[in-house]
Amino acid sequence: MHIGQQIAQYLLSGLSTGAIYALIGVGFAIIHNATGIINFAQGEFVMLGGMFTVFFLTVLNLPLLVSVILAIAAATIVGVAFERLAIRPMKNASPISLVIITIGGSILIRGIAMLVWGKDTHAIETFSGNEPIQLGEATILPQHLWIFAVTTVVIICSKLYFNYTISGKAMRACAYNSRAAGLVGIDVRRMVLFSFAISSAMGSMAGIIIAPLTMTSYDVGVMLGLKGFCAAIIGGMSSGLGTVFGGVILGILESLGAGIFSSGYKDAIAFIILLIILFIRPQGLFAKGDTERV
Repeated sequence: MHIGQQIAQYLLSGLSTGAIYALIGVGFAIIHNATGIINFAQGEFVMLGGMFTVFFLTVLNLPLLVSVILAIAAATIVGVAFERLAIRPMKNASPISLVIITIGGSILIRGIAMLVWGKDTHAIETFSGNEPIQLGEATILPQHLWIFAVTTVVIICSKLYFNYTISGKAMRACAYNSRAAGLVGIDVRRMVLFSFAISSAMGSMAGIIIAPLTMTSYDVGVMLGLKGFCAAIIGGMSSGLGTVFGGVILGILESLGAGIFSSGYKDAIAFIILLIILFIRPQGLFAKGDTERV
């Protein structure tokens, strides 16, 4: 394989990985815009999506589609319960206290998952077989197409939801000014609950579609969650295209770095990029400037 084929393969692999990071990053951004906090438990919903799917497939012997739907629903219920039991009672807490709570919630969910499913790595069969598809000078697995398709559909649906539905516009209003939103009759607490439900569903979908390629275990959400956070930071904590571009950039750079230099640097690349962005442009590469009347 000559250098052109290698670069094409790295780019294609990076796009697939970046799509996953984007999906996780959008979940981070939705909660941050609605509550002002960083939910570091977001990665655990990625893990729960994969682990619940394995449970429904192997233990209950349900069909794949039914298992996926139930896994998303179960992860969403966990997200809603997390908001009701951990976040809502601390409504007057400082942002740093809420961040610490999300970290504690992440550790708790991971510990429970370890007790329930053990430390073993679990595999899920690919959705459409393992026959590689030739695209130019690179090859791609059918599961990568599922990743592209699901990510695209979810991003489009979220865009339509936030721009054209009453509850979506109410969530945007809460993100802009929660006090003003409350004064005009918007139930801010319900919007926060919706944000956790949507972000946990997105995270679980990311965990489900990537599990056939990387397998899943109780601790898989830690690194995926951090990289999704990096994508959200690059995108300026936007729940739109900014985070999508951030995830794609991160995925491509990570794939190129691992392929050209060493796979040992794969995880470090994300955090190096994060540090560079925070030093050069803390608001993110794609963040819009804010204006304030005084």
